[in-house]
Amino acid sequence: MRKKIKTVRAKKKLGQHFLKDINIAKLISDTLTFENYNKVIEIGPGMGILTQFLISKTDDLNLIEIDKEAVKYLVEIYPNLKSKIIEGDFLKFDLNKVFGNKQFAIIGNFPYNISTQIIFKTLKHRDQIPFFSGMFQKEVAERICESPGSKKYGIISVLTQLFYKTDLLFDVSPKVFNPVPKVYSAVIQLVRKDCTTLACNEQLLFRIVKLSFQQRRKTLRNSLKSFIMSEKLREDSIFDKRPEMLSGSDFVQITKWIDNGNI
Repeated sequence: MRKKIKTVRAKKKLGQHFLKDINIAKLISDTLTFENYNKVIEIGPGMGILTQFLISKTDDLNLIEIDKEAVKYLVEIYPNLKSKIIEGDFLKFDLNKVFGNKQFAIIGNFPYNISTQIIFKTLKHRDQIPFFSGMFQKEVAERICESPGSKKYGIISVLTQLFYKTDLLFDVSPKVFNPVPKVYSAVIQLVRKDCTTLACNEQLLFRIVKLSFQQRRKTLRNSLKSFIMSEKLREDSIFDKRPEMLSGSDFVQITKWIDNGNI
Protein backbone atom coordinates (compact mmCIF):
# COMPACT_ATOMS: atom_id res chain seq x y z
CA MET A 1 0.00 0.00 0.00
CA ARG A 2 1.33 3.42 -0.96
CA LYS A 3 2.13 5.65 2.00
CA LYS A 4 -0.07 8.72 2.13
CA ILE A 5 1.53 12.16 2.06
CA LYS A 6 0.78 13.93 5.34
CA THR A 7 2.23 17.28 4.38
CA VAL A 8 4.22 19.03 1.65
CA ARG A 9 7.65 20.50 2.26
CA ALA A 10 7.92 24.14 1.18
CA LYS A 11 10.64 24.52 -1.43
CA LYS A 12 12.65 27.71 -1.50
CA LYS A 13 13.48 27.41 -5.20
CA LEU A 14 9.75 27.51 -5.98
CA GLY A 15 9.15 30.52 -3.72
CA GLN A 16 6.66 28.54 -1.64
CA HIS A 17 5.13 30.00 1.51
CA PHE A 18 2.08 27.93 2.43
CA LEU A 19 -0.88 29.80 3.88
CA LYS A 20 -1.95 28.16 7.14
CA ASP A 21 -4.70 30.52 8.34
CA ILE A 22 -8.06 29.13 7.26
CA ASN A 23 -9.82 32.45 7.92
CA ILE A 24 -7.55 34.26 5.47
CA ALA A 25 -8.13 31.49 2.93
CA LYS A 26 -11.89 31.97 3.30
CA LEU A 27 -11.52 35.74 2.80
CA ILE A 28 -9.52 35.21 -0.39
CA SER A 29 -12.06 32.73 -1.76
CA ASP A 30 -14.83 35.24 -1.03
CA THR A 31 -13.21 37.74 -3.40
CA LEU A 32 -14.15 35.47 -6.32
CA THR A 33 -17.22 36.69 -8.16
CA PHE A 34 -18.84 35.35 -11.31
CA GLU A 35 -20.29 37.03 -14.37
CA ASN A 36 -20.62 35.31 -17.75
CA TYR A 37 -18.21 32.52 -16.81
CA ASN A 38 -17.97 29.58 -14.45
CA LYS A 39 -14.46 28.30 -15.12
CA VAL A 40 -11.75 29.01 -12.54
CA ILE A 41 -8.04 28.26 -12.41
CA GLU A 42 -6.19 28.29 -9.09
CA ILE A 43 -2.47 28.85 -9.49
CA GLY A 44 -0.15 27.21 -6.97
CA PRO A 45 -2.71 25.53 -4.68
CA GLY A 46 0.02 23.94 -2.53
CA MET A 47 -1.80 21.90 0.08
CA GLY A 48 -5.24 23.14 -0.95
CA ILE A 49 -6.16 25.46 1.89
CA LEU A 50 -7.82 27.82 -0.59
CA THR A 51 -9.07 24.99 -2.80
CA GLN A 52 -11.45 23.68 -0.14
CA PHE A 53 -13.49 26.89 -0.35
CA LEU A 54 -13.32 27.23 -4.13
CA ILE A 55 -14.82 23.76 -4.72
CA SER A 56 -18.22 24.93 -3.51
CA LYS A 57 -18.12 28.06 -5.71
CA THR A 58 -17.70 26.45 -9.13
CA ASP A 59 -18.20 23.09 -10.78
CA ASP A 60 -15.25 23.75 -13.10
CA LEU A 61 -12.27 24.34 -10.82
CA ASN A 62 -8.84 23.66 -12.33
CA LEU A 63 -5.61 23.56 -10.32
CA ILE A 64 -2.17 24.13 -11.79
CA GLU A 65 0.77 23.23 -9.59
CA ILE A 66 4.45 22.90 -10.51
CA ASP A 67 5.47 20.94 -7.38
CA LYS A 68 5.19 17.17 -7.96
CA GLU A 69 4.91 16.48 -4.23
CA ALA A 70 2.05 18.97 -3.92
CA VAL A 71 0.29 17.44 -6.92
CA LYS A 72 0.37 13.97 -5.29
CA TYR A 73 -0.96 15.48 -2.06
CA LEU A 74 -3.80 17.29 -3.84
CA VAL A 75 -4.85 14.13 -5.69
CA GLU A 76 -5.07 12.30 -2.35
CA ILE A 77 -6.99 15.07 -0.59
CA TYR A 78 -9.27 16.00 -3.52
CA PRO A 79 -9.71 12.79 -5.55
CA ASN A 80 -12.78 14.19 -7.30
CA LEU A 81 -10.55 16.89 -8.81
CA LYS A 82 -7.95 14.44 -10.15
CA SER A 83 -8.76 15.16 -13.80
CA LYS A 84 -8.61 18.91 -13.09
CA ILE A 85 -5.22 18.93 -11.35
CA ILE A 86 -2.52 19.96 -13.80
CA GLU A 87 1.14 19.43 -13.04
CA GLY A 88 3.00 22.24 -14.76
CA ASP A 89 4.37 25.76 -14.84
CA PHE A 90 1.59 28.32 -15.32
CA LEU A 91 3.98 30.67 -17.12
CA LYS A 92 4.72 28.01 -19.76
CA PHE A 93 1.30 26.38 -19.83
CA ASP A 94 -0.88 26.67 -22.94
CA LEU A 95 -4.17 27.91 -21.49
CA ASN A 96 -6.04 27.03 -24.67
CA LYS A 97 -5.49 23.33 -23.92
CA VAL A 98 -7.90 23.58 -20.99
CA PHE A 99 -10.12 26.52 -21.83
CA GLY A 100 -10.08 26.88 -25.60
CA ASN A 101 -11.46 30.35 -26.23
CA LYS A 102 -13.77 30.31 -23.20
CA GLN A 103 -13.79 32.84 -20.36
CA PHE A 104 -12.22 31.91 -17.02
CA ALA A 105 -11.11 33.49 -13.75
CA ILE A 106 -7.74 33.25 -12.01
CA ILE A 107 -7.23 33.08 -8.26
CA GLY A 108 -4.42 31.98 -5.96
CA ASN A 109 -1.78 32.57 -3.34
CA PHE A 110 0.91 33.43 -5.87
CA PRO A 111 4.62 32.62 -5.40
CA TYR A 112 6.51 35.89 -4.87
CA ASN A 113 9.18 35.02 -7.44
CA ILE A 114 6.80 34.82 -10.42
CA SER A 115 3.94 37.10 -9.38
CA THR A 116 4.63 39.95 -11.81
CA GLN A 117 5.04 37.43 -14.65
CA ILE A 118 1.62 36.01 -13.78
CA ILE A 119 0.15 39.49 -14.21
CA PHE A 120 1.81 40.00 -17.59
CA LYS A 121 0.53 36.61 -18.82
CA THR A 122 -2.94 37.60 -17.63
CA LEU A 123 -2.72 40.82 -19.62
CA LYS A 124 -1.71 38.81 -22.69
CA HIS A 125 -4.83 36.66 -22.30
CA ARG A 126 -7.11 39.48 -21.10
CA ASP A 127 -9.75 38.64 -23.74
CA GLN A 128 -10.44 35.42 -21.80
CA ILE A 129 -9.82 36.56 -18.22
CA PRO A 130 -12.56 38.89 -16.91
CA PHE A 131 -11.62 38.39 -13.27
CA PHE A 132 -8.43 37.89 -11.27
CA SER A 133 -7.81 37.89 -7.52
CA GLY A 134 -5.16 36.64 -5.17
CA MET A 135 -2.28 37.27 -2.83
CA PHE A 136 0.98 38.98 -3.72
CA GLN A 137 3.94 40.38 -1.87
CA LYS A 138 2.53 43.66 -0.54
CA GLU A 139 5.04 45.79 -2.43
CA VAL A 140 4.01 44.20 -5.74
CA ALA A 141 0.30 44.48 -4.90
CA GLU A 142 0.74 48.19 -4.20
CA ARG A 143 2.57 48.73 -7.49
CA ILE A 144 -0.21 47.04 -9.45
CA CYS A 145 -2.93 49.16 -7.83
CA GLU A 146 -1.03 52.46 -7.40
CA SER A 147 -2.32 55.71 -8.92
CA PRO A 148 -0.25 58.23 -10.91
CA GLY A 149 1.97 60.57 -8.89
CA SER A 150 3.60 57.95 -6.68
CA LYS A 151 7.08 56.42 -6.78
CA LYS A 152 5.35 53.03 -6.63
CA TYR A 153 3.50 53.77 -9.85
CA GLY A 154 5.25 52.13 -12.80
CA ILE A 155 5.07 49.87 -15.83
CA ILE A 156 2.88 47.21 -14.23
CA SER A 157 0.53 49.88 -12.84
CA VAL A 158 -0.03 51.52 -16.24
CA LEU A 159 -0.44 48.33 -18.27
CA THR A 160 -2.71 46.57 -15.77
CA GLN A 161 -4.95 49.58 -15.22
CA LEU A 162 -5.43 50.10 -18.95
CA PHE A 163 -7.45 46.88 -19.03
CA TYR A 164 -8.56 46.18 -15.44
CA LYS A 165 -10.11 48.00 -12.51
CA THR A 166 -7.66 47.29 -9.68
CA ASP A 167 -8.37 47.13 -5.95
CA LEU A 168 -6.03 46.39 -3.06
CA LEU A 169 -8.40 44.64 -0.62
CA PHE A 170 -6.45 43.80 2.55
CA ASP A 171 -2.99 43.14 3.98
CA VAL A 172 -1.84 39.75 5.27
CA SER A 173 0.68 39.24 8.09
CA PRO A 174 3.77 37.05 7.54
CA LYS A 175 2.75 35.06 10.62
CA VAL A 176 0.01 33.18 8.74
CA PHE A 177 2.48 31.43 6.43
CA ASN A 178 4.81 28.47 6.74
CA PRO A 179 7.66 29.18 6.35
CA VAL A 180 7.26 32.76 7.55
CA PRO A 181 8.30 35.24 4.82
CA LYS A 182 10.24 38.41 5.60
CA VAL A 183 7.59 40.66 4.06
CA TYR A 184 3.87 41.41 4.31
CA SER A 185 1.45 40.21 1.66
CA ALA A 186 -1.72 41.76 0.27
CA VAL A 187 -4.76 40.54 -1.62
CA ILE A 188 -5.84 42.33 -4.79
CA GLN A 189 -8.75 42.05 -7.17
CA LEU A 190 -8.77 42.85 -10.90
CA VAL A 191 -12.04 43.24 -12.80
CA ARG A 192 -11.69 43.59 -16.55
CA LYS A 193 -12.92 46.79 -18.16
CA ASP A 194 -15.46 46.70 -20.97
CA CYS A 195 -12.87 47.40 -23.67
CA THR A 196 -9.99 44.95 -24.07
CA THR A 197 -8.35 46.76 -26.98
CA LEU A 198 -6.78 50.21 -27.11
CA ALA A 199 -7.26 52.98 -29.66
CA CYS A 200 -3.58 52.89 -30.56
CA ASN A 201 -0.72 50.65 -31.63
CA GLU A 202 -0.46 48.44 -28.51
CA GLN A 203 3.03 47.13 -29.24
CA LEU A 204 4.27 50.70 -29.64
CA LEU A 205 2.50 51.74 -26.43
CA PHE A 206 4.20 48.95 -24.46
CA ARG A 207 7.57 50.09 -25.83
CA ILE A 208 6.87 53.70 -24.88
CA VAL A 209 5.69 52.84 -21.35
CA LYS A 210 8.66 50.55 -20.67
CA LEU A 211 11.22 53.00 -22.06
CA SER A 212 9.71 55.88 -20.09
CA PHE A 213 9.87 54.08 -16.74
CA GLN A 214 13.30 52.61 -17.38
CA GLN A 215 14.45 56.22 -17.21
CA ARG A 216 11.82 57.45 -14.78
CA ARG A 217 13.94 60.32 -13.40
CA LYS A 218 13.99 61.91 -16.83
CA THR A 219 11.21 63.88 -18.47
CA LEU A 220 9.51 62.23 -21.41
CA ARG A 221 11.25 64.67 -23.74
CA ASN A 222 14.56 63.04 -22.78
CA SER A 223 13.50 59.44 -22.24
CA LEU A 224 11.65 59.26 -25.56
CA LYS A 225 14.25 61.06 -27.65
CA SER A 226 14.91 57.84 -29.61
CA PHE A 227 11.51 58.40 -31.23
CA ILE A 228 11.86 60.95 -34.03
CA MET A 229 9.16 63.56 -33.41
CA SER A 230 8.41 66.96 -34.88
CA GLU A 231 9.58 69.99 -32.93
CA LYS A 232 5.95 71.06 -32.57
CA LEU A 233 5.08 67.77 -30.90
CA ARG A 234 8.15 67.87 -28.66
CA GLU A 235 7.06 71.30 -27.42
CA ASP A 236 3.83 69.92 -25.97
CA SER A 237 3.84 70.37 -22.18
CA ILE A 238 3.11 66.69 -21.59
CA PHE A 239 6.73 65.94 -22.53
CA ASP A 240 7.90 68.10 -19.62
CA LYS A 241 6.50 65.50 -17.22
CA ARG A 242 8.06 62.40 -15.75
CA PRO A 243 6.32 59.09 -16.48
CA GLU A 244 4.85 58.61 -13.00
CA MET A 245 2.70 61.72 -13.55
CA LEU A 246 0.90 60.24 -16.56
CA SER A 247 -2.20 58.07 -16.67
CA GLY A 248 -2.69 55.16 -19.02
CA SER A 249 -4.86 57.36 -21.26
CA ASP A 250 -2.00 59.88 -21.45
CA PHE A 251 0.32 57.15 -22.73
CA VAL A 252 -2.33 56.09 -25.26
CA GLN A 253 -2.50 59.67 -26.56
CA ILE A 254 1.29 59.97 -26.82
CA THR A 255 1.40 56.66 -28.69
CA LYS A 256 -1.23 57.88 -31.16
CA TRP A 257 0.68 61.12 -31.75
CA ILE A 258 3.93 59.30 -32.46
CA ASP A 259 2.32 56.54 -34.55
CA ASN A 260 0.18 58.88 -36.65
CA GLY A 261 3.15 60.53 -38.34
CA ASN A 262 3.86 63.49 -36.07
CA ILE A 263 7.52 63.27 -37.05
